[in-house]
Amino acid sequence: MPRLALYALAVCVLAVAAAVVSFAQGSWLGIVWILLVGVSSNIAWYYVRKAKNDRAAGAARG
Repeated sequence: MPRLALYALAVCVLAVAAAVVSFAQGSWLGIVWILLVGVSSNIAWYYVRKAKNDRAAGAARG
């Protein structure tokens, strides 16, 4: 897995934990954390797909 995808996945996990804590304390700030989860998961998914496509393109070239 690419390094940037791992960083984005770590941000995603930490943002989920922050959202849970925020909602448990009764704060609506958790909505911001949920939005950050969405963005970071999309970034992680992008870099995973990009690495897979790069490998496939490299194998096709020979």
